[in-house]
Amino acid sequence: MNNAPLHWLRHSLVVAAAALLTGCAGEGPLGPDRQPAAPEPARVGAEASGAESRNGNRDVELGSCTNLQPPAGSKLAFHVYATGVQIYRWNGTSWSFVAPSAELSADAGGHSTVGIHYAGPTWESVSGSKVVGAVVERCTPDPNAIPWLLLRAVSAEGPGIFHRVTYILRVNTVGGNAPSVPGSFTGEEVSVPYTAEYFFYRTK
Repeated sequence: MNNAPLHWLRHSLVVAAAALLTGCAGEGPLGPDRQPAAPEPARVGAEASGAESRNGNRDVELGSCTNLQPPAGSKLAFHVYATGVQIYRWNGTSWSFVAPSAELSADAGGHSTVGIHYAGPTWESVSGSKVVGAVVERCTPDPNAIPWLLLRAVSAEGPGIFHRVTYILRVNTVGGNAPSVPGSFTGEEVSVPYTAEYFFYRTK
């Protein structure tokens, strides 16, 4: 059974809420789900469109995070921008990560939606292709934002932009860290706004 319509509805609502939270970030006191606006980190790589990424073999400038370099023979296949939230749950002693929920766009302004990102972690295109990843390496160039990641694809379904993807990079993250204050009750969930860029590779 194809659950894509349900995924799209749920993620559209969460992303809309994230946009509202982000727009109000400078108003009111901080609470469990309110974080100070993170400074914009230095952006790596060119502002490549999805088309440029599909046709190029451009390397991403990783700065000090050289441990995130995809294996030799990996070719850049696609590049997207993510806007959404990182969801956390209070377990009584700490915040545990639940899942991401984000919209994927082909441009930095979010004007061209190409897919969604949700638990798994899973990236799903508008055409229905999917890739699920598992973290291989991580690096934290900005402590005010979630780490940069290199992930290995554990499954990739097509046809579509995520068909045969073997590695994924998450870089240029802003926000998304777990709250710095305790939750109000066990089981409380909060959604922390974040943005990031994802680069998808295929191995020759």
